[in-house]
Amino acid sequence: MTDYKNVRYKYPTVTLSGATEGSPAEGDIWYDSGKFYLGTSQTFTSVWSSGGNLATAREAPAGAGTQSAGLCAGGDDDSGKLNGTEEYDGSAWSSGGNLATARKALVGCGTQTAGLCMGGEVSSNSNVTEEYDGTSWAAGGNLGTARRYLAGAGTQSAGLCAGGYVSAASNITEEYNGSAWSSGGNLATARNSLAGAGTQTAGLCMGGTTGSASNVTEEYDGTSWSAGGNLATARINLAGAGTQSAGLSIGGNGPSDVTEEYDGTSWSSGGNLGTARHQLAAAGTQSAGLCMGGNDGSDSNATEEYSAGTGSYDELFTLSQGL
Repeated sequence: MTDYKNVRYKYPTVTLSGATEGSPAEGDIWYDSGKFYLGTSQTFTSVWSSGGNLATAREAPAGAGTQSAGLCAGGDDDSGKLNGTEEYDGSAWSSGGNLATARKALVGCGTQTAGLCMGGEVSSNSNVTEEYDGTSWAAGGNLGTARRYLAGAGTQSAGLCAGGYVSAASNITEEYNGSAWSSGGNLATARNSLAGAGTQTAGLCMGGTTGSASNVTEEYDGTSWSAGGNLATARINLAGAGTQSAGLSIGGNGPSDVTEEYDGTSWSSGGNLGTARHQLAAAGTQSAGLCMGGNDGSDSNATEEYSAGTGSYDELFTLSQGL
């Protein structure tokens, strides 16, 4: 899109402030296809766009980091459980340090240089926690309850995990202090194959299964979970990113291309994935999300980047009216 400055439309002078389609601000004037816009009627749609493919296609990996500094670890492919880690720079993936314990259905949180992953499945449920320093993984404190297909959130020094599969769907929550896990408040609805986002003191979990796909959302305050707004589309094996007041729920069984955005109260439709899939991983924020891997009928290496719509404009005038 072209930016214009000091454009005159008869009288008075109209100054464009350099707005772009992805980031309009109040008072900006936006130009597109022979028309100038100002106001609140033309909505900008949130969209996923293709990023660089993972080197190794995989399902059920852990994700962490940001859109420009992402992390993907573990998972499963046709050869079995994986220990490989890949790092994303905003355009391409490169090899990172291997996990000490190869596993799938684990979950991650934190950053590319201070990552955390926990749980999963080796040949049975795992309680393993590992910490990443940007180069290699080191052992962290074990989970109190071994489980797979759990939800995760937070940071390496203040992690959160909830739910998952033990011998059935679980409501267990644990909190990490950088060296050990301790019990947190239980989920109101036990489930596995759910997604998480947010922090240890402002967590979010959504979806999953209790025997059938769930639309349940719960919010954590550092002590207990309370009911949030339900997902519009109940889903299993989805991914989550963002915060408690600006969350993303992505993909899921079907496979699904559905994305929803959370505002701290309710979910609304976001832009659909380019590649529908489940058992994918995600990272980043609601306005700059990242998702990778999963299963779209087979193991996927797809990476997609999310750009959220941030504003809208009223039509002001057209070039056909003259400048």
